[in-house]
Amino acid sequence: MEFLEERGLTYIVVARLSSYVRRKAVGLRQWIHIDENYAVSEFEAQLFGWKKPRRFVVVRELVRDTKEAVGRKLLDVPGYTFRIFVTNRVEDALVLWRDYNQRAIIEQRIEELKAELNADGFCMKQFFATEAAFLSVLFVFNLLSLYQKALNPQTPYRQPATLRSTVFLGGAALGRVGRTPVLHISSAWGGFEKHYPLVEAILKWVIPISPKLPPTTDVGEEVCTI
Repeated sequence: MEFLEERGLTYIVVARLSSYVRRKAVGLRQWIHIDENYAVSEFEAQLFGWKKPRRFVVVRELVRDTKEAVGRKLLDVPGYTFRIFVTNRVEDALVLWRDYNQRAIIEQRIEELKAELNADGFCMKQFFATEAAFLSVLFVFNLLSLYQKALNPQTPYRQPATLRSTVFLGGAALGRVGRTPVLHISSAWGGFEKHYPLVEAILKWVIPISPKLPPTTDVGEEVCTI
């Protein structure tokens, strides 16, 4: 946080629920009720090792049967879960919470890497071997993301396991016709007719130019494309 503050950058960071932070949250008495399930409040505290106090925003959610409440339960306040953020922004707590909820869904992508691309539970004897294996998994994940964009950018995102079962996995046998090797694909898989449009979409995909490096069109200058 000091690193960000020194550079004039704002942040909203999930706070570690230490015993001190929990006591501060439990002691809050003034809450702004958003609706019948949510309320927000805030406090200021200087944690151990900090050079100054910082602002904490607290979101309290009512535990109910119809929806799983996000956050941590505190024993001193039954029936609610709490999410606490530390920030250097000055907007109202409700604005900050809504802004935080627009963050990238990186947790889901990490879970996909672990559960569907086996990026969990492996460790080689050498560090660089482990790094190479992990980077290979990330490379495959990025290729799958580009594959989906190439097929149809408007279609909903599909997880690696879904792509594997619906697109890539299929019964096949390698054979020959005369001296020419051929691949016999199972008709139950959909065959080539099902996947021919996918191949065509990939071959026709135009890779967009980065907006940070637009092509130069002025007379007398070279055109740069990437």
